[in-house]
Amino acid sequence: MVESIGLAVGIIVVTTGAVWLGSSWLESASEELSGYYGLPQVVQGSVVAAVGSSFPELATVVFSAVVTGSLGIGAGAIVGSAIFNVLVIPAIAGISTEDDIEANRTLVYKEAQFYMLAVSVLVITFAMAVIYYPDASADHIAGEMNRSLAVIPLALYGLYLFIQAQDTADHVADPETGEGVDPRRQWGYLLAGLFVILVAVHELVGAVETIGLAFGIDEFIMGVTVAAAATSLPDALVSVRAARDDRGVASLANVLGSNTFDLLVAIPVGVLIVGAWTFNFALAIPMFAVLTLATILLFTVLRTDLALSTAESAALLAAYLLFVAWVVLDTVTSVVSILPDLGG
Repeated sequence: MVESIGLAVGIIVVTTGAVWLGSSWLESASEELSGYYGLPQVVQGSVVAAVGSSFPELATVVFSAVVTGSLGIGAGAIVGSAIFNVLVIPAIAGISTEDDIEANRTLVYKEAQFYMLAVSVLVITFAMAVIYYPDASADHIAGEMNRSLAVIPLALYGLYLFIQAQDTADHVADPETGEGVDPRRQWGYLLAGLFVILVAVHELVGAVETIGLAFGIDEFIMGVTVAAAATSLPDALVSVRAARDDRGVASLANVLGSNTFDLLVAIPVGVLIVGAWTFNFALAIPMFAVLTLATILLFTVLRTDLALSTAESAALLAAYLLFVAWVVLDTVTSVVSILPDLGG
C-alpha cells in the first residue's frame, strides 16, 4: 500500500513537470502563430492560448472517460481547475509584476460576462439532467448527463467562437508582428507539446485514481484538488508570462477563455465519449457555487479601475486557500458538513 502510494506520488510529480514542459512548447508556439496570422491580443488570449493551455484538462477528461469509464476525476479536474484559474492564476500574475495588471472594457464586459454565462448554462444543464434523467437507484440526488444535454454547452461555445470571429474580422494587424516566424517549425513545436501533454496526463489520471482509492477519497474530490492543480500549470505559465510582458489583457483573457473552453467543451466531450454520465448533484452544486462566487469576485476586482492590483491579487489567493481548507476539513473531518459523505 505504502509503496504504491509513494510510486503514485512520484508519478504525479514527474508528469506535472512533463505537463509544464509540453505546455511551454505549446504556449510559445501559440503566441508565435497568433502573431504570424495577425490575431488581436484578446483573441490570442481567450481562444488560441486558452484552448492550447486547456489541453491538459481536456486530455484528463478524455482519459478519465476511456480508461475508467467515468468522468469523476475528469469533471472534478475541470471544476477544480476553473476555480484555480479564476483565483490563483490572476493572483500569481498580479503578485509577480510590479505594476497593476491592466484590463479593458472588452475583457470585462465581453469575456468576463460571457464566462459567467457559461457557468450558469452548465449549472442549468446539470439541473436538467437531475430533473429529466434522474437516477433512482442511487442513495443520493443523482442525474444522468447524456449526449443530448451535452450539446447545449457545446452550442454556446459555438456562439462564443462566432463572437470572437467577428472581433478578428474587424482587427487590423500590425504587419511587423509576424516577421521572422517560421510557421512550419512553430506548428511542429505545438504538436510536440500536445503529444507530451497527452502521455503525461494519461499517467497522471492513473496516479490520482490510485491515491484516491488508497485513502477512500471520492474521485471527484481528487480531481478538484490534485488533478486540477497539476493540469492548471499551462494556464499559469501563459498568464504569468503575458503579465510580465505587459500584456495584461492577454493574461486575463487566457484565464477566462480557458475556463470557458473547459466548462463548455471538455466536460461535454467526455459525455459524448462515454455516452452517459451519472453524477452526484449534492456534490457538484457546492463546487459550482464556489466557482460562481469566485467568478463574481474576479469580475468585481477587474471592474474596479479596470485593473488588478497587488492587494486584490492577495485577496484572490486568500479566497482559494479558504476553498482548499474547506474541502479538506469537509472531506477528512466532521468540523464542517456541507459536502455529502464521500467515504461510503
